[in-house]
Formats: sequence, structure tokens, C-alpha cells
Amino acid sequence: MSEPTNCQIMIISGQSGAGKSVAIRALEDSGWYCVDNLPISTMKGVVDTLRSGGLSMIGLGLDARHHGSLEAIFDVIQSLRAEGVWVKLLFLESSDSELLRRFAEARRPHPLASEGYSLAESIKLERERLNPLAEQSQRIDTTSLRPNALRAQVKAFASADPQRLSLFIFSFGFKYGIPQEADFVFDVRFLPNPYYDPVLRPLNGRDKAIADFLEAQPMTQKILDDLYKLISDWLPSFINDHRHVLSIAIGCTGGQHRSVYLAEQLAKKLSPLHPTWVVHRSLEI
Repeated sequence: MSEPTNCQIMIISGQSGAGKSVAIRALEDSGWYCVDNLPISTMKGVVDTLRSGGLSMIGLGLDARHHGSLEAIFDVIQSLRAEGVWVKLLFLESSDSELLRRFAEARRPHPLASEGYSLAESIKLERERLNPLAEQSQRIDTTSLRPNALRAQVKAFASADPQRLSLFIFSFGFKYGIPQEADFVFDVRFLPNPYYDPVLRPLNGRDKAIADFLEAQPMTQKILDDLYKLISDWLPSFINDHRHVLSIAIGCTGGQHRSVYLAEQLAKKLSPLHPTWVVHRSLEI
């Protein structure tokens, strides 16, 4: 394999309605040059042209309408990586019920409807067609993810150093669902809940009053120390497994107070070891 260049390619795929357009716009806002729905047969040539023009951050959108040639994307990826180009794969997905709701709300046809399938059939078929790509990608479940949180997560993933293990720490609310992309999921609902204090309720875990409340609880420091030791002890194993991204999810009931505070504090402790990003899935960012 060639020595790595300073060029990075981000391939964004996923289910229709799961947020690909939002993700691509987030990439563009971060300075990436993006092209959506290129035929796979032309993708390598387009990338080569863009690279020769001096572009070093290129985003490519891909969906299931490339039926019959989707497997060819792996040849493109292998070819680029053989030239030393860093290729990142990001896959967006959502539950069937949420996708049905989104299409009904948008009053737009599914891209596979032109093949004669119902909406439910289109969603099922698209999931099956894209599954080989999903299995090799960093996955983001957008079922309960707000657009601002999705944009923040995409920007963080795009800026991660491809040559090092990058840590993503998520706070989330269990009532909105567990992040499916998480490698570790920790439940901190046993900690006293600031929600029941009317003064603290409207705040979140980044506010000093919430920090003061939680730091007064002996269990808070204990769980923080335990989380740090567990993750730091196992980081070498993930590095030896050639992992580039490790996702850690910390959840409380609503994803506003306890999980936000602990995600922020754990990130501070881990950031000296590896590049670390924090995403609060249940907060508007």
C-alpha cells in the first residue's frame, strides 16, 4: 500500500429519510467538497479529478438506487486506499416506523417507489441492499436524533484523525432510545436526578449548578472513576484491533442532566489519551 496522503474521502450512505441530506450539508459547512448520487462507475474518475484540482476533503453521497452495481463501491474503496487515500464510511439508519412517519409527513415518494414497491416494501428492500455497506461503516441511528445533534455528530466524525483512534462520547436519554452505534453503553439513572428540583430542571449538565449538584453526590465521582478506568484499560485492545473510532454512550432518563455532565467529565479525562469528541444527542446544540 502507498504511503497515506493528506486526502480524505467520506462516503455517506444510508436509508432514504435517515438524514443523508442533513449530513452532507454538515460536511459542506465544515469545508468538504460534496457530490451526491454519483454513479459508482464514475466515482473513482471524479475523485481523481477533484484530487488533481487540489481538493483534499471530498464527500460522496450514495444510496440504494445503484442497484446491481453497489458492490462495486468496495472496489473503489480498495483502489483509493491502495493509493494512500483515507476513506471513511458513514451510514445513517432509522427504525422502519420512524421512516414511515417521516415519508408520510414529507409527502414524498421513496426513491425505490419507481420500481413498483410500496413504501413499507421500499424501506425493507433498501435496508437489505445497503446492509453490506452498513456493516463496514460507522453507523448513526437517527431515529430519535435531532437535526442539530446529527450535524454535530457528522462534523465530529469528519474531523476525527484517521491515523489515530478517535473517541466519541454520547449523552442520551433512555426514553428516546439507545444509540445503536455505541460500542459501550452505560446507564447512570441510579444517580440522584436534578430534574426533580424545579430550579435545576430547565438547566443541563453543562451548567455549573448541575455540576455542583452532582459533585455533591459521592456516587458521581465513583462512577466517573470507574468509567475512566474501564475505557482506558481497554483502549490498547481496540488499537491493536485496528479500530479508528470507539463510541461510548452514557444515558440517563431524558439525556439532559446526569448523562450530559458525565459525558463532559469523561471526555476531559480521556482527551489527553486520544482525540475525543462529545455529542449530546438529546440536547439542541
